[in-house]
Amino acid sequence: MIHVENLTKSFRDLRRGLVVAVDNVSFDAKPGEIFGLLGPNGAGKTTTMRILCTVLKPSGGQATIAGCDVATQPSLVRQHIGFLSANTAIYDRMSAWELVEYFGKLYGMDDERLRARMEHVFDSLRMNDFRDVLGAKMSTGMRQKVSIARAIVHDPPVLIFDEPTAGLDVLVARNVLENIRQLREQGKCILYSTHIMREVEKICDRVAIVGKGKVRACGTLQDLREQHGENDMEELFFRLVS
Repeated sequence: MIHVENLTKSFRDLRRGLVVAVDNVSFDAKPGEIFGLLGPNGAGKTTTMRILCTVLKPSGGQATIAGCDVATQPSLVRQHIGFLSANTAIYDRMSAWELVEYFGKLYGMDDERLRARMEHVFDSLRMNDFRDVLGAKMSTGMRQKVSIARAIVHDPPVLIFDEPTAGLDVLVARNVLENIRQLREQGKCILYSTHIMREVEKICDRVAIVGKGKVRACGTLQDLREQHGENDMEELFFRLVS
């Protein structure tokens, strides 16, 4: 569902010259799977995800989502993805229902399909008790649920989550992770970026550990433990990225 092959992204910096943020990254993610991109800040995770979301163009290599090329078919890619990050903003003057409806219309959904889909999403995420609450009055947990709802309202096969629990308290983060598990059970292909080891061990089926723009290791957690002779995933992570 997600195919990334030798993906690279470089930037020109006035002080440092040419900076390679993503360096020949390759991986595949499948339907019904949570694939983790694990790495410290500055490892290239967010840049990779922005390329997959068609926000950035790659400098080299190839990436496809549901068979659509991110560089040459960006509009088709956007129809097949939902994106969520810790920095996703909520409009203060729109209610939860209005905001999700607005994004559904941006995706070109007709009124009948959109209404039915929104009823399903609001019910499954338990959002009906605050569907008319304005963004300015929402709690952090409410805002994050609205962000998830607008990412999935058009029922995309691929979901891209960039550190979605950053800055959340324990209870809200736990709820977000449970919602992501449910999306996996629906057969979604989920790309999940984080540097929180506990989250990786809880929800990821496979991971790619990224450091300084390169994939240092890729596989299931058990595969990585066996390959590197280290049962403590945190120690393994530090060894690979340091």
